[in-house]
Amino acid sequence: MNVLGINAYHGDVSAALVRDGELVAAVEEERFRRVKHWAGFPAEAIRSCLEMGGLKPEDVDRFAVSRDPKAHLWRKALYAFRRRPGLGLIRDRARNRSRIASLPSEIAASLSLPEARVEERLHWVEHHPAHLASAFFVSPFEDAAVCAIDGFGDFVSTSFAMGRGSRLDVLDRVFFPHSLGLLYLAVTQYLGFPKYGDEYKVMGLAPYGKPDFVHEVQKLVSLEPGGRFSLALPFFKHWSEGVSMTWDEGEPTIGPVFTEELERLLGPARKPDEPVTAKHEAIAASLQVVFEEGAFHVLNALYEKTRSKRLCLAGGCAMNSVANGKIRSRTPFEEVFIQPASGDNGTALGAAFYVWNHVLGKPRGFEMKHSYWGPAFDEPDLALSPRRFEDTHDLVEWTAEQIATGKVVGWFQGRMEWGARALGNRSILADPRRADMREILNAKIKLREKFRPFAPSILEERLGDFFEGAVADPFMIQVYPVRAEKRSAIPAVTHVDGSGRLQTVSRETNPLYWELLRAFERRTGVPVLLNTSFNENEPIVHRPQEALDCFLRTDMDVLVIGNQALEKKAALSTEEAMSAWT
Repeated sequence: MNVLGINAYHGDVSAALVRDGELVAAVEEERFRRVKHWAGFPAEAIRSCLEMGGLKPEDVDRFAVSRDPKAHLWRKALYAFRRRPGLGLIRDRARNRSRIASLPSEIAASLSLPEARVEERLHWVEHHPAHLASAFFVSPFEDAAVCAIDGFGDFVSTSFAMGRGSRLDVLDRVFFPHSLGLLYLAVTQYLGFPKYGDEYKVMGLAPYGKPDFVHEVQKLVSLEPGGRFSLALPFFKHWSEGVSMTWDEGEPTIGPVFTEELERLLGPARKPDEPVTAKHEAIAASLQVVFEEGAFHVLNALYEKTRSKRLCLAGGCAMNSVANGKIRSRTPFEEVFIQPASGDNGTALGAAFYVWNHVLGKPRGFEMKHSYWGPAFDEPDLALSPRRFEDTHDLVEWTAEQIATGKVVGWFQGRMEWGARALGNRSILADPRRADMREILNAKIKLREKFRPFAPSILEERLGDFFEGAVADPFMIQVYPVRAEKRSAIPAVTHVDGSGRLQTVSRETNPLYWELLRAFERRTGVPVLLNTSFNENEPIVHRPQEALDCFLRTDMDVLVIGNQALEKKAALSTEEAMSAWT
């Protein structure tokens, strides 16, 4: 049985294909459209999943959409009656609901199927159960506490659940208008980062500041018994005036969600083109403290409800890797699983597994051990390439030598990663021992804010040698302290607070990248590489042509695609290099 999961008309739209309970493919639409967080309908992602699965549209047995227009209708009606929200909010919600309701016809048109065939095979999976399923049903746990924390989806911002076998039982929810994701978004916008998904920038900025505004930021949210919480609504406008949002084809946008009350509390908001000051750093640090207080308040209550030592976490807030690294020290949970697309992109995955496991009652058997679920490509013929390698050993030895001598390498291999992180198949790699490497990459290649950190990839078996209290994490979604005695050895991937958002690399899940790390360790004694996504203010590169284009327009030194390497000196121009493809 083939189940196609779809996330549509939200941010980070995506598709995932599950066959007989095994994940076959999962990919985000942004990789094809070349626009970050692409909203709208994931037509290209759907086609790609079917192609990777070797399927025709008529081979799909079930369609699982990660929204339910009928969810919590009575709560929505009661809210509208009591709060009397503005017409703008009502129109925006009605427009989005209309687009979701049109999905059967859109799926049918996209795949040239009869609409009746799609309708009879379509399951509407509520947004938060899709989040919960995306974490639990692909985890290694037979039973676990499960939590989703995000902005909003189908009128819910936080959900508590217990997963057992093929069942998910929702225990409690926090409903609109209260949301820890909205809290983080509001202060992110206040700090002058207005784009959809900019919260990660504030997380990276926070370690530069002292949390001098915790008392002020705490006024925005109240923590209540049972893991519940409520926003101080005068500081927010999403619940009354409404917020302009666009989920049509293109980059999603969200208008300001904070009111003038926040500026009265913290002072004038920073404009995007203004310098980042010590005060902004302090507010970012304070926001991270208050967010963690709220998140651990939720998780500790979930433990009390379930008494499980195992946790599966999802939702956009599960991308807060700084908080994730503290879960085992700030809560009773001892084992934690977070899959690499825990945001809204992951709801396509969750919807598919929710139908397979929870709705159809099929037994579980799949465990997500890696993130390589996207397309792969035949190795191109790089006519300008001066180097071709006959075997893997020569390839990794040569590449490790280039990195060890200070060169920046674009590394394009195998199937594309699922989720927001490049994990060794679509990566830019550099020497973590160079203290100046972060500045070089930010200024000359990534072209981004100077405070943004870079992540370390480390051999799984060397994890304890370099990090304190860390556990293996192949998805680069948890931050841990770098051992004090090792910080001078890997300064380029040690953040200002002495931490690193690590990725552990095992021989089982990515043997080529593991061999490269081993080769670098043999030369330098350091089993770590600086790993950042292969892009420059765009989605991670998808096809070899995009990798070549990114390589040529930035100051990367070497491009490795498959068993071929192109050095910058060999490429005379973008036009000449692009014409070299055969």
